[in-house]
Amino acid sequence: MDIGMLWFDNDPKADLISKIDRAATYYRDKYGHSPNLCFVHPSMVNGNPVKHKGVVVRTNGSVMPNHFWLGVNSTS
Repeated sequence: MDIGMLWFDNDPKADLISKIDRAATYYRDKYGHSPNLCFVHPSMVNGNPVKHKGVVVRTNGSVMPNHFWLGVNSTS
C-alpha cells in the first residue's frame, strides 16, 4: 500500500473490530471503494492475525496507538 487514509479512534468502549468497521465505512463513503488493508500499532492486536470483512489487519510499529492506516493493497 502506497497511499492510505489515517484514522484516529481512541473510544475506550469500542473494540478493535468496531473501530476498523467505523474507519472502513468512512473510507468507503469518501473514496467509493472498500479498503482491504489496515495497519495498526502492535499493542492493539493481541498477537492474533485479524481479518474482518475483507480487511487484513497488520501491525507496524511506526503507526501510533489508536491510529489506523487504511488503504488498498495493490498486490492482493
